[in-house]
Amino acid sequence: MPTPPRSPRPRNPDRRPARPARPAPRPPAPPRRRPRWVMRTVTALSVVVLASAGIGHAVLSGLDDDIARVDPFRDMKNRPRAGHGMNILLVGTDGRDNIGKAEREKYRLGGAPCHCTDTIMIVHISEDRDRASVVSLPRDSYALTPPHTDRVSGQQHKGHPLKLNAAYAEGGPQLTVRTVEKMTRVKIDHYLEVDFASFMKTVDVVGGVEICTDQRLKDSHSGLDLAPGRHTLKGGEALQYVRARYVDGGSDLSRMRRQQHFLAALVERATSSGILLNPMRFRDVTRAVLGSVRADEGFGTGELLDLGRAMRNFSPSSSEFTTVPVVTPGHVVKGIGSTLKWDAEKSEHIFDALRRDEPLSTRPSAGAALRVPVDPKQIRVQVENGTRTAGLGRRVDAALAATGFATTKAPVNAARQDHGRTVVAYDPRWDRSARSLAAALPGSELRAVKGQGPTLKVIAGTDFEKVRKVRPEDPGQGELGVVRGDEVNCG
Repeated sequence: MPTPPRSPRPRNPDRRPARPARPAPRPPAPPRRRPRWVMRTVTALSVVVLASAGIGHAVLSGLDDDIARVDPFRDMKNRPRAGHGMNILLVGTDGRDNIGKAEREKYRLGGAPCHCTDTIMIVHISEDRDRASVVSLPRDSYALTPPHTDRVSGQQHKGHPLKLNAAYAEGGPQLTVRTVEKMTRVKIDHYLEVDFASFMKTVDVVGGVEICTDQRLKDSHSGLDLAPGRHTLKGGEALQYVRARYVDGGSDLSRMRRQQHFLAALVERATSSGILLNPMRFRDVTRAVLGSVRADEGFGTGELLDLGRAMRNFSPSSSEFTTVPVVTPGHVVKGIGSTLKWDAEKSEHIFDALRRDEPLSTRPSAGAALRVPVDPKQIRVQVENGTRTAGLGRRVDAALAATGFATTKAPVNAARQDHGRTVVAYDPRWDRSARSLAAALPGSELRAVKGQGPTLKVIAGTDFEKVRKVRPEDPGQGELGVVRGDEVNCG
């Protein structure tokens, strides 16, 4: 986003958008015969989450017949070693055959579908069924395929470079699975493929999903137009939300963050609305999802029930989300174009955690830092003591600095010492920074002061108790970008 004109002035962030591996014995398995990613893949994950009802075959009988089957594992050899837990590869297509003309027009779903994938995700369900780790693999990732047969022309191909989403066009689900396994060394246990219709049906059948935003979200391409605040989105609106690419300059990273927010909100809705305790509602939700899903032969009612019996305590804090870390974007490959090359070391950390059945992040759940729109390191703060309590200014300054804010480390006394409430004074041009700072000072008052400039001012009042830990919405590659479901929902 544009920044206020300046040169020597500080940059304004408001103006821009291990242990040894355990042995992994597995019992013999029976033969196993494309936001834009979340709008097609979140529904498949919801099948796994909603399975925590733990209901019986009598209610779910016949659901296997609703699933279209594919055989992504046929004749696969030299696969990675199986780990603990379950790895599900979710891919999304832009299929819209089951969406009526009126809805297509209303929600900007025109144009011919390409029947291709955009972004692919690995969903890892821990062996104890207490955690779901979701790793997004960007569609433009630089990939090397194994040797394969083109599914359209029948031509034999040697391994060659391409963008990851092109693997589906060349070799369908099988080449997609083989390429992902080659890149990650994570064995895929199940394959799920979903489309627009499945997403919309699922959101509608759970009664809508609540999302929140602190700024207007408008995208002329998808038709999204949301005012700041809380909104309960039904199927079509939710599809617009997760498809939007032009809200903030076409940033795919921003779109992925919104998609993570939506997926976390869907988990919250599923686990708190009583759906999981109502067998008939659970059946209706599952049927709505499965009617537009393609899956391997090994994924069916039995797997849903097994997960259901184990996942009774699943909650938003049990889910974690990340995108594969990449090095500087724009790795140009002749004949392919600009690709995203993964950061080998950081990516391996993520995939090793999946193989070991360990959390992607080691941060504890208790006392989790609050997500804020601007990184505290980019917010300059001058602290003033607005009370007669000696040393309060130094204490507030130190606490803010410890949380990451760029304080002056030279607190002063305010013009008045009768402040009962802590005040955050700010120039309106730095309003996002002000909201981020106020989030760290519970109960503080935001006070706009035109012309104050980029340095924010905290006037400590007698109500000051502590500084709450905060962290930016996009924590950066240094922390692998991992967020938990309870950190990105409205709660």
